[in-house]
Formats: sequence, C-alpha cells, structure tokens
Amino acid sequence: MKLSRMFIPSAIVFALFAQETKPSCNHCSATYIGNDELQAFLKRAPARIVANDVSDQQVRALDIGKLNVDIGIVYRRALTGENPVAEHDLVSEVYHVIDGSATLVTGPDIVGAQRRPATNENVRLLNGPGSNGTSIRDGVTHRLKPGDVIVIPAGVGHWFTKIDDHIRYLMVRIDPDKVTPLKNEAAAKADLAREH
Repeated sequence: MKLSRMFIPSAIVFALFAQETKPSCNHCSATYIGNDELQAFLKRAPARIVANDVSDQQVRALDIGKLNVDIGIVYRRALTGENPVAEHDLVSEVYHVIDGSATLVTGPDIVGAQRRPATNENVRLLNGPGSNGTSIRDGVTHRLKPGDVIVIPAGVGHWFTKIDDHIRYLMVRIDPDKVTPLKNEAAAKADLAREH
C-alpha cells in the first residue's frame, strides 16, 4: 500500500501553535543606550587601564527576565608582555570590534588554569566566577578587525596573543545565572560623572 501525504487538519495545527505563552520578561521596558553615552565610556577608557593593559567598563547590566544581559566597552592597548587566558564559568561574551585589531585564541583546554578569587573585581562586577591560565592547548586563532563579531560561550578560554596598537570593542555579556550586579542608566551616569 502506497502512503500518500499525511493530512493534518489546519484546526489541529492552529491549536498546537496557539497555546497561550507568556513572555519571559512580562511588561519589561526596552533599554536604549545612546551613542553619546557609549562614546563617553570609550573616551575615558585609555585613562582607566588596569592590569594587563585593559579597561573593561560596564555600561549597563539588565534583567531581561530569564537572564541578565550586560553591555560593556572594552579598550586594550598593545600587548607589552604576557597576557593571561580568561575563562568564565557562567557568562558568555559577544565582542563587536569598533576599531583596532588583535589576534585572539579560543578553546576549552586551558593550560595552567587557576581559579580567580571571589574577591576579584572582574568576578564580582563583570563576568562572575572563572579561571585564568597561561595558554590554550589546540586553540583556534582569530584575527579580529573593525566590524568583526566573535561569540565566546561560557567555559571557553579566550586569550589575546597580539594586539597591534589597540583594540576597542562593544561587549555583550549573557548572564543566565544572574551572577553580575545590575547597573541602570542612573548608575551609569553617576559612574561617568565621577570622572569629571
């Protein structure tokens, strides 16, 4: 017996897809971050360099229902020495390169991994628990340039091995476990005002 195309009544299809669903962030507001504000964070970045020739500033950290999404501005100047591998257990990161260029190696097999202490400022404020290491075994090399995007899932090591002069990028952190503190527009403006 030859089977013909299966017929499913449209009422059944409609019923399957019409089940009532609720948004994961019921009645939340959208968040707008103007270019002027992003530029203000970018402008002050070189003066806020900390260890490893990097300035990582959180612009917003937002609760969007089932997870938090954080927006940051990162500036890294030319590498002058060894740069550690970073890995974040719970927070994934997306980089959108604004300007500059660099070589980034990614991979899960981190050599010499050591846990960052819970008191570490990056752990507390930016990307939650994780480790630093000395290199990545069998990593994948990415040459980053303006306009590029790279997605780094939680648990994947990432290691800048070369930064030509500098690199600036917009950072989006995806925080499903809500390990980073929230930061709203008022807190961001207060942060910027402290610099003046």
